[in-house]
Amino acid sequence: MKAMAILSAKILLFYFLLCVSITPRSDAANEEKHWCVADEQTPDDVLQKALDWACGFGGADCRMIQKHNACFLPNTLKDHASYAFNSYWQKYKHQGGSCYFDAAAMVTDLDPSHGSCKYESLP
Repeated sequence: MKAMAILSAKILLFYFLLCVSITPRSDAANEEKHWCVADEQTPDDVLQKALDWACGFGGADCRMIQKHNACFLPNTLKDHASYAFNSYWQKYKHQGGSCYFDAAAMVTDLDPSHGSCKYESLP
């Protein structure tokens, strides 16, 4: 009877260890990436105001959307706003910053990077 109890305990331990070893981990390598981009339905005046805030008071790094830099093209308000929104959100999301921008932005799991323009995604 004692041998059966020990065998049962070993089997349970084996299954426990097996389950733990195949359970997905939430480390940075396995986390899904997200970006903050401009909502295509947002009117231009709202996008412009949010872009100005993000690159100004918001503290986003908007150097890459300046002329002659990797994310200047395409030279559209939507693309520049998306880059600025994402820059702000990646920088401040763990400190309470949101991807809202007066309803001008949204979170996506589709990487908006294109060509040499790379959008950052931090865990």
